[in-house]
Amino acid sequence: MRGVLPGCGLDVFAFAETRGFGQRVAAELATPLADVEERRFADGEHLLRPMQAVRGRDVFVVQSLHAEPGCGVDEKLVRLLFFLGALRDAGCARLTAVLPHLCYARQDRRKRPQDPLPTRYVASLIEASGADAVLTLDVHNPSAYQNAFRIRAEHLEARPLLVGQVAPQLGDAPVSVVSPDAGGLARADAFRSALAARLGRPVGWGLVEKHRGDEGLRGDLFVGDVAGHDVVLVDDLLSSGETLRRAIGACIAHGARQVFAVVTHGLFTGDGASVLDAPGLTSLTVTDSVRLPPTVADGLLRGRLHVVGAAGLFAQAIRRLHEGGSPGALPGTPTVV
Repeated sequence: MRGVLPGCGLDVFAFAETRGFGQRVAAELATPLADVEERRFADGEHLLRPMQAVRGRDVFVVQSLHAEPGCGVDEKLVRLLFFLGALRDAGCARLTAVLPHLCYARQDRRKRPQDPLPTRYVASLIEASGADAVLTLDVHNPSAYQNAFRIRAEHLEARPLLVGQVAPQLGDAPVSVVSPDAGGLARADAFRSALAARLGRPVGWGLVEKHRGDEGLRGDLFVGDVAGHDVVLVDDLLSSGETLRRAIGACIAHGARQVFAVVTHGLFTGDGASVLDAPGLTSLTVTDSVRLPPTVADGLLRGRLHVVGAAGLFAQAIRRLHEGGSPGALPGTPTVV
C-alpha cells in the first residue's frame, strides 16, 4: 500500500446516490465533502470528475454498491471504477474505496462446475482501477473477501451498533440469539456473546435449517430452546425477506414470545418490505449502509423499523487509516437516524 507523507491532506468524495451517507462521514471527520461532477450522456455513458485537485492527497471514495430504481448495481460499479481511475491519474497519494455495501460478495465460491467467481472478479477490477485499499461493512464471508483482494482489504463489523440498539428493547424474559441459516451461525454466536456481555446475563442460541434449491427454500429442523424467550434473529443482509420471514415463523412456532431482527444491509428488494408485517416480529433494525427504498416508509412510521447510523464507524476507520493505523476492532456508538 502506498505511503502518505506526514501532513498529507484528506479528501472524501461521494456520488449523488451516496451523498447523504458521505456527508455524515465527512461531518464526523470535520471536513467538507469534496464535489464530484456527474454527467449522463444521451447514449447512456457517464462522466465523473473530481472538482478539486487531489495530487498528493489521501483520498477516500464513498459508494454503496447496491441496485436502486434507475441505477443498477453494475452501473454503480462501473462509475466507481472510472472515478477511481480518474483520481489515480490525477496523482492522489493514496486511494481507498469505501464501500458500505459491497456487491457480489455472496458469490464467493463455486457450487457447480463452471460457476463464475464474481467476488474475485470485482476485487480484480477495483485493484486494476488503481485503488490501494478497500473498506467495507459486514460482508457475507470476511475470509473470502480478504482472500479475493491483493490490496489492503479492511472489514468493519456492525455488531456493536446493532447490539446497542436492540439491547434496550429486551425485557426480563430469557433471551436467545438465532441464526436463520447454518452459514450465519458464527455471526450469530459472536452477536450472542456481545449481547450477553451487554445484558450481564446468559443468552441462549438457536439455528433454523435452510437449504436453497431450484424449488426454493426448504428445511424443517430447528435447533435450540426458545420457548418463552425473546428471540433476536441476526443476519447480514435482507433482500427479498424470504429467509427472515421463514425464520420468524419457525421461532414463533417453537414458542418464542416475540422476535427482534437485526440485519446490517436492508436492501428490501421486490416484496422484501412485507417482512415488517410478519406475525411475531416486534422490530427490525438495519444500518444505513444502503439508502432505504420508499416501500419501507410505513414500517418506519409504525416504529417497527429502526435504522442505526454507521457513518461514525466509517469515520473512525478512515481517520485511523489516514493516520497510518488500522481500523481494528472499533467500538460502536449507536446513532439512530
